[in-house]
Amino acid sequence: MKIREKSSSFKYLSKLSGLSVVTAKPKDVPSSPVGSTSPEMDPGIWSRLPPELLDHLPLYDSAHGTWRSLPLSVSVSLPSGIPSTALVSTANGLVCFSLRNSCSFVVCNLLTKSSRLIEFPYHPFAFELLTLVSVPLGYKIFTLFSGSSPVSVLVFDSRDHSWRKFDNFAPILGDNHRQEAACYNGRLYFFTPEPFSIVTFDLENGEWEETDIVMPEDLTFVRLVSDGDRKLYMIGGIGRNGISRSLKLWEFSEQRNWVEIENVPQMICKKFMSICYHNYKHVYCFWHQGTICLCCHTWPEILYYKLSRRTWHWLPKCPSLPERWSCGFRWFSFVPELYASA
Repeated sequence: MKIREKSSSFKYLSKLSGLSVVTAKPKDVPSSPVGSTSPEMDPGIWSRLPPELLDHLPLYDSAHGTWRSLPLSVSVSLPSGIPSTALVSTANGLVCFSLRNSCSFVVCNLLTKSSRLIEFPYHPFAFELLTLVSVPLGYKIFTLFSGSSPVSVLVFDSRDHSWRKFDNFAPILGDNHRQEAACYNGRLYFFTPEPFSIVTFDLENGEWEETDIVMPEDLTFVRLVSDGDRKLYMIGGIGRNGISRSLKLWEFSEQRNWVEIENVPQMICKKFMSICYHNYKHVYCFWHQGTICLCCHTWPEILYYKLSRRTWHWLPKCPSLPERWSCGFRWFSFVPELYASA
């Protein structure tokens, strides 16, 4: 099939609102490292999943408001044994899978069916916080290597197909190093445990920096998200003693302070808090084409905010999911890009 024909057949993907992957793990697994094996893993869990979830990627098409299913077999060649294959990050039309059986990652362009196999830098490789970052003429993979003492940072650069190790990681992130970073102005932005603050990592020189950015008062939890590299947003709960009474959205200004732009409607806030039970370690967010998506590992719906309309909506759960399915849920943004090179 020619590239032009491929582009036509995948044209509908250009309006996707997100790419969801149902992670067949117990609810408490998201708090454990991505690269580790959970002792609570139920070996029989795969037999209870619908077959279409084992070899397909559920996709939501926002242009038509419908769910679609993308067979992995027609998009990219992946080894058999789905339980050992996990989608871990996406960026600029590329998706990154972890292939534990072959001790490697594979970065794919689902549109052109091109891919690159990247061997783990260490064996075994207990990685955390893997983030795929688009850069000029390629991409980088940022991850923490928890198998070393102290924890170190590893960065893969597709432009020279090499790993770099940085040993200057300070454990200031605490358990928050399991939250994906937000890329802004060429740096990765993270938040620390309470009292909340912002730290950054320079992908070029591997330096960490503790910022002096003033945080809003009475925060109960924080999540960061960027629109790619131009704007940085923060969504967080406001309350006391770990109980959120409201949800707010801020934008990072050129004056390096947080400007409140939205207060989540109370009914929506109550529903989201009832979903996560104020257990914020299950909460994560991501950006997708002018939309900020707020999710919970233990709930199949997505709460999303359209910046252009300043409106909040719930994305319904994927119809192929079993009723009352108690696994963790992990969503990713996917925007097809013909010229994204794996």
